Amino acid sequence: MTIPPRLIEKLKSSERIVVFTGAGISAESGVPTFRGTDGIWTKMKPEELASFDAFMRNTGLVWEWYKHRKKIMQTVQPNAGHYAIAAMEKIFKQVSVVTQNIDNLHRRAGTTTVFELHGNIERNYCIGCGKPYPNEKILQSDSIPRCESCKGLIRPDVVWFGEMLPQDEWNASIHAAEFADVMFVVGTSAVVYPAASIPQVAKRAGAYMVEINIEPTELTRFADETLLGKAGEILPKIVEACKRI
Repeated sequence: MTIPPRLIEKLKSSERIVVFTGAGISAESGVPTFRGTDGIWTKMKPEELASFDAFMRNTGLVWEWYKHRKKIMQTVQPNAGHYAIAAMEKIFKQVSVVTQNIDNLHRRAGTTTVFELHGNIERNYCIGCGKPYPNEKILQSDSIPRCESCKGLIRPDVVWFGEMLPQDEWNASIHAAEFADVMFVVGTSAVVYPAASIPQVAKRAGAYMVEINIEPTELTRFADETLLGKAGEILPKIVEACKRI
């Protein structure tokens, strides 16, 4: 794929880049997606595993599921798309990633500024006293994790259905979007709100919107450029083009 000249020209004069990512970029690393033909939610109901009520009603089942997912995440690695985004930090004055993903792959690839709207599966905390717990401690035991301090239940530090997004991450994401020169929208169906409103915030504020996805989405009609294909193939080409400008 040839990167559109109009996009290259826009990047020449850009300082602040925001990359909004969804499950598609992580799917290229082997992380199972939730939606789509083979998505997780085609096999089970979200409310059975990803809600606080489900956690309290059947803590053992929910933890069995999340320990399984945590172990999967330990086996996957960032892909060329993640590394290309991290490489943008050497080209532009400011690069921020706003992600719906919980897999921590952006940070593992080297991106410095990451706003996690849906949490991080590598973190956990006690619902009683708030004490944080790393994955290593959780995965050492087959029993239901409980806090060493207050004996309260420990839960994954992810946003479940019916829960609010973390306010500090949300506010920082909105601020980054409002001041973005270019907004890349990568690997997301753009249907999960309120997170999916972030690209629109950037667009209304005057950002140049570039969509990178394997198929058109709800955002396609608003994008200034739509590049269809894999993030791991397109983003490295954009970075290489930027190095030459």
